Parts: sequence; structure tokens; C-alpha cells
Amino acid sequence: ALRVGLIGTGVVGSGTCQVLTRNAELIAQRAGRPIRLVMAAARNLSKAAQVVGPEVALVADPWMLVRHPEVDVVVEVMGGVGLAKDLVLEAIAHGKHVVTANKALLAEHGGEIFAAAEARGVVVAYEAAVAVSIPIIKALREGLAANRIHEVVGIVNGTSNFILSKMEEDGLDFAAALRLATELGYAEADPSFDVEGIDAAHKTALLAANAFGADVPFAQVHAQGITAVAPWDMACAHALGYRIKLLGVARQGMDAIEVRVHPALVPESHWLAQVKGAMNGIWVNADAAG
Repeated sequence: ALRVGLIGTGVVGSGTCQVLTRNAELIAQRAGRPIRLVMAAARNLSKAAQVVGPEVALVADPWMLVRHPEVDVVVEVMGGVGLAKDLVLEAIAHGKHVVTANKALLAEHGGEIFAAAEARGVVVAYEAAVAVSIPIIKALREGLAANRIHEVVGIVNGTSNFILSKMEEDGLDFAAALRLATELGYAEADPSFDVEGIDAAHKTALLAANAFGADVPFAQVHAQGITAVAPWDMACAHALGYRIKLLGVARQGMDAIEVRVHPALVPESHWLAQVKGAMNGIWVNADAAG
């Protein structure tokens, strides 16, 4: 069996645990061997015990997990950049493959982490870090490998898209739409990463790096959020045949790569304009696939 150690048992961690347990037989068939969660690290051990069950060893010290000889793959879903980076690098140094949903970590320190993984001969997999369940990284790296990609444009932050959808459909102002998103659990207690466009910028930087095979320094990505969008903007856009969406844009220019996030006017006829609620959608333009 492939032995997995999980760092973080919050929403993403508990969901990962549920899928590995619920679909264990199916996963084993497709992967060619069982994938078994053997250890988890969490701050609140009693709460974590309810998530992972009695067969999984629980530790309060994540350093023990990333160095443990009976862990083959480390799944990092704790979030943050400082400690998460150190733990991921330590796991790599100990010859462990890493799976992460941490888009901030990879957007800001991906170069160092991928170089360390290549030197050690292990894999860093991060499909979950971009656009939830859309397998866009695999599509860019494998499915479209023979294509020259011109641009990737996406709605990659569900919270912002939900807020803009409610403003458009129900005439809410930003503050009221944000309150609703918080009540429904789409927005965090501190929603600034989502509504200021930072989360989308992290993801767009990763998309650009995969689309164009380039190092994309996160600090150089232009990020503008949706906090200044008003119902009047929605009304004017609608009257002109557009919808307002927070887009992440990665485009190959003549001699440079353009990477930016900001509210944009999307023609009502374009399918990205139909992506509503907390959904994500990504549009790729490539020379062979179109």
C-alpha cells in the first residue's frame, strides 16, 4: 500500500480523509495499489480523532510525520506559507512525495520547492491548489502538451464569483452579498484573500507557470479585487450586454508574459459569463486545440 501522512484535518483535510476511505476500493483499482492514510498531524487531537478514525496514528508534532520512515506521501493541507514551506522541504529531503492544496505556498516559493523535489527525485503534486475539482494542471501539462498556449483565462475564486453573482441576480450591494457568502460558509471569517483578488492571483500565477513553462514571480502579478464593484456597475454592464466577473488572465505576448487578476467585462454570449455561484471555469486558447 502507498502510505499517506496528512498535515491538517480541517475542511480540506477531513474531506481528503473521507474520499480516501469512501472510495478506497475504487482508488486501489485505478492506482494499482491501495492508498492508505496511516498518520495525521493536527493541533486539536481529540477533534482530529473524530475525522480520521481509530486506525490512523495521530501526532501533535508535524515534524515527526514528515520524517517518519513509514510515510511515503505527505499531504499538506494546513495552509499558510512559513511553517508549511519548512515542512514540505523537510518531507522532500526525507525522500517523500508531497501533495498540496496550498496555492499561496507554491505561488510564492514554488521555484525552491520544485527544484528541491527534482534534485531528490520526488514528485510535488498540486492539482487541488488551482480551481478546486477542475483537472486543469493535468490538462495543461499533458493533454495540451503538444500545443503552444496563447492564453488562459479563468474564474478561479468561488467566493468572489458567488458575491458577484448575487449582486447581479438579486441587486445586492457588495457588503450584503459578502454577508450572505459568510453565512453560507463560502467566505472565511477574514475574506480579504478572496475579495482582494490575492487567492485568484496565486492560482493564476500557477496557471501561467504551467501554460508557458516560465517562472512567474507572484510579486509581479497585478491583483485587483471586487470590493469597489457596485450595483450600478452591474446595471451598466448588463445594459451594454456584459457581465462582471473576477478574471485571472495569463497571456503570452510577443516578448513577455502578462499575468493579472481584476474585475472584467465579459460578453453575455461568452461561456465564462454563464459560470455562476461558487463555481469555477477556465478557458484555454491554444494553437492546435483552439
